[in-house]
Amino acid sequence: MIPPAFEYVRPGSVEEAVRALADAGQEAKVLAGGQSLLPLLRLRLAFPEVVVDIGRLPGLRGVREEDGLLVIGALTTHHQVVRDPLVRRHAGLLAAATAQVADPAVRHRGTLGGSLAHADPAGDLPAVLLALDGELVAQGPGGRRAIPAREFFTGYLETALAPDELLVAVRVPKTDGWGCHYEKFQRSAQSWAVIGVAALVRRENGHLAEARIGLTNMGATPLRATAAEQALAGAGDFRAVARAAESAAIGTVPARDAAASPEYRAHLARVLTRRAVLAAAGMG
Repeated sequence: MIPPAFEYVRPGSVEEAVRALADAGQEAKVLAGGQSLLPLLRLRLAFPEVVVDIGRLPGLRGVREEDGLLVIGALTTHHQVVRDPLVRRHAGLLAAATAQVADPAVRHRGTLGGSLAHADPAGDLPAVLLALDGELVAQGPGGRRAIPAREFFTGYLETALAPDELLVAVRVPKTDGWGCHYEKFQRSAQSWAVIGVAALVRRENGHLAEARIGLTNMGATPLRATAAEQALAGAGDFRAVARAAESAAIGTVPARDAAASPEYRAHLARVLTRRAVLAAAGMG
């Protein structure tokens, strides 16, 4: 289909982009890698009056260390995230999950910031950022502010970003010494996850001292499986992990659609949580 007409703006700096968003108000959309926005435009599911193209803004790509965190520019592509040595060394869960995003063509164009700002609960990376306890850096007319991932995703395709704010960076704590695994079920390599589970575990004396579980596509926003996290504390073998994983769907509200029923999604959440935790802990 042919997209609706809109005004196209290509700013030369982050400050210009913020001004363009402020001038357009609620009627603007940001174009980064285009892998989320362009399909919406083509299918006429979005009707922006202004599209602000930030794809060539300087300073929003790459990974660096800062104050013990990894700081990743919002325009860093999925391909760059997967291959970056700092991400692979200090945030293995992010690298593993990003490697499973769609296909190579999408990973070469799509951006980390664009995926997070799109806030699709079926996307892989929002749940991963929740499990990592990451935060997102937004810049608006008043300067920059950091938004914890647990506060960023506010509803279906909705975030805490103001209309005149631009996502400029993602901060991720290092998880050295933690085991990690991302497990998902999908109908094809290019399709969205029916369910995904991002698992981080820390072991002490052969038992799980701490676990963080992020759930993809188990509600209108990405979720933490807090009941399963609590039940996993102290687990030391397959049976204990399996029992804890049975609580993975508690507190979730999975949708019914052509891919799965809520009951099937809850079943998948339990099964995939067990698999992901066992793999992350090296018990599988």
